[in-house]
Amino acid sequence: MNIISFYKLSSFFLFIFGFLMVLMGLFFLHEDMIYLLDWEFISLNSMLLTLTLVFDWISMFFCGCVFFISSMVVLYSHVYMIDDINKIRFLYLVLMFIFSMFMMIMSPNLISILIGWDGLGLVSYCLVIYFQNYKSYSAGMLTILTNRIGDVAILLSIAWMMNYGSWHFFYYLSIFENWMIYLIMLIVLAGFTKSAQIPFSSWLPAAMAAPTPVSALVHSSTLVTAGVYLLIRFSDMLYMFNCNFFLILSLMTMFMSGLGANFEFDLKKIIALSTLSQLGLMMTILFMGYPHLAYFHLLTHAFFKALLFLCAGLIIHVMNNTQDIRFMGGLSNQLPFTITCFFISNLSLCGFPYLSGFYSKDLILELMSFNGSDFFIYFIMYISVGLTVSYSMRLVYYSMVVYPNTYSYQSYSEDKLMNISMCFLVLMSIMSGSLISWLIFSTPVFLVLPFFMKIMSLIMIFMGVFIGYELSIFYVNIFSGFMKMYNLSSFLISMWFMPSFSTYFLSKGFLSYSCNLNSNLELGWGEFIFSKLSFFYVVVLSKFMQFFYYNNLKIYMFSFFLFIFMFLIY
Repeated sequence: MNIISFYKLSSFFLFIFGFLMVLMGLFFLHEDMIYLLDWEFISLNSMLLTLTLVFDWISMFFCGCVFFISSMVVLYSHVYMIDDINKIRFLYLVLMFIFSMFMMIMSPNLISILIGWDGLGLVSYCLVIYFQNYKSYSAGMLTILTNRIGDVAILLSIAWMMNYGSWHFFYYLSIFENWMIYLIMLIVLAGFTKSAQIPFSSWLPAAMAAPTPVSALVHSSTLVTAGVYLLIRFSDMLYMFNCNFFLILSLMTMFMSGLGANFEFDLKKIIALSTLSQLGLMMTILFMGYPHLAYFHLLTHAFFKALLFLCAGLIIHVMNNTQDIRFMGGLSNQLPFTITCFFISNLSLCGFPYLSGFYSKDLILELMSFNGSDFFIYFIMYISVGLTVSYSMRLVYYSMVVYPNTYSYQSYSEDKLMNISMCFLVLMSIMSGSLISWLIFSTPVFLVLPFFMKIMSLIMIFMGVFIGYELSIFYVNIFSGFMKMYNLSSFLISMWFMPSFSTYFLSKGFLSYSCNLNSNLELGWGEFIFSKLSFFYVVVLSKFMQFFYYNNLKIYMFSFFLFIFMFLIY
C-alpha cells in the first residue's frame, strides 16, 4: 500500500507542478519578461559561487511539458512495474531523472547546466541497465560512453568561458569574437551527442533496453531533447557562423533513421528511430535559423511520442513481453482503447491535419520551402517526411490490420490507471499543436506558396502510405524484396553500420594490439627474459654453490689457504 501511495503521490505532485509552471509561462509570455534568480553560496575575494535559475516562457513551458509527461509516466509505471521487486528504486531513479532535466532547463549558467547534464547521463545509465542482463549492460555502456563525449565538451566549454569572466552565457550571446567559434563547436558537439545525431546515433536504439515507461520519458521530453534545448538557448550565438555542415548532418540523421525504421521489426526500436528522425527535423530547422519553430516541434513531439511509447508498452505487456511486430496482429479487437490512442499518436507523428504534429511539421516544411535552400536539402527533407508516414503505416498494418498472429495474448484487460495516463496524452496530442502555436507566434503565420509546393507534403504523405503498405507485405521466401536486396537491407537496418563503428570499430584495433602485446611480451620472450631469466640465473647459481658447499671439503680448504695467503701478502 505504501508503494502505491508513493507512485500516485509523486504523479499528483508532478502534475500540479507542471500546471503551475505552465501558468507561470503564460504570465511571462504575456508580460514579456525574464526573471533571473541568483543564489550566492560563497563569495571569496573576487570569486562567486552562485546557483542561478532563469524563469522565462521558454523554460517554464518546457518544464511544464516535462512535468506533465513524467506525471503520466509515473502513474503508468505504477501498474507496469507492479510485479517488480525494486519498484521503489525505479521510482527514485525516475524522480532523479526528472530533477536533472529540471536543473538543465532552468540554468543560464554552464556550471549548473553540467549538474543536470551529467545527472541525465548517469541516471539514464542506471535505468538502461535496470533489467540486469548482458544486453542491458552493453547498451548501458554504449549510452553512457557516448554521452560522456558531450559531458567532456560541456566541461571544455566551461573552461573556455573563463575567458569571459562569468559562466552565465545569457550575457554573451550577442558578442562576436574570433575565438567564439571554439565555444560554438563544443556546444554543438555536446548537443549532437545528447540528441544522437550522426555520428553518435547508435546509442539511442540501444537505450531501448530500459523499461518502457523510461523509454517514454527519455525519448519524448527529457534526455534526447536536452541537446536540442541547449542549442535553442545558444541559437543567437550559433547564427553568427555558417551552420551548413551541421544542417547536412542533421538532415542525414533524419533520412537515415527514417530508412532504418522501414526495415526494422522490433516495435520499440521503430519508435526509437522515429524519435531520432524527429530530432533530426528539429536540428535541421534550428540550423536553418528558426529556433522558436524547433522549440514548437519539440513540445508537440513530446506529447505524441510519450503516448506512442505508453501504448507500445501496454501492447508488449499483453503480448507476453514480445516486441517483434511480426507476431502481432488483430490487436484492435483485443485492445480497442490502446490501439485507438496508438493510431491517434501515429497520425499526429505523420502530420495528419489538425492534430498537434501537423501544426509544427507543416509550418517547418513550408518555411523550409520559403528559405530558398538548395534542391538537395529540399528533396531529402520531403523524402524523410514520406518515410515517416511509411514506417507509421507499416506499424499500424502489422499491429492492427493483419489477422491475429502466432502469439497468444496473456491478458485482454486494459488497466484503468494506464488508460487515464493515456487519456491526458491523447488530449494533448490533439490540442497542444494549435494551443502552443496561438501562444508562441503573436501574429498568424501566413505563407503564400505555389500550388505544387503547397501540396508537396500531401503528395509525400500519400506516397509514404503506399510505400509503407508495400513494405508491410512480407513473405519469407526467396522472392521477397528483403531477401533479394539483402546486403542493402542489412546496411539500412543497421543504421548505416553505425553501431559497429561505435563499438567494434573503435575497440577492435586497441584490443588486438593489446592482445599482441600480451602474447609477445607478457607470455612470450618478455616474460622469459625479464621475469624468469633473472630468477633462473639466481636459482642455478645458488644450486651450483650449494652443490660445492655440501659435497666438497676441498673447496673449504682451498678457500681457507687462499684467504691466509692473501692475508700474508698484505
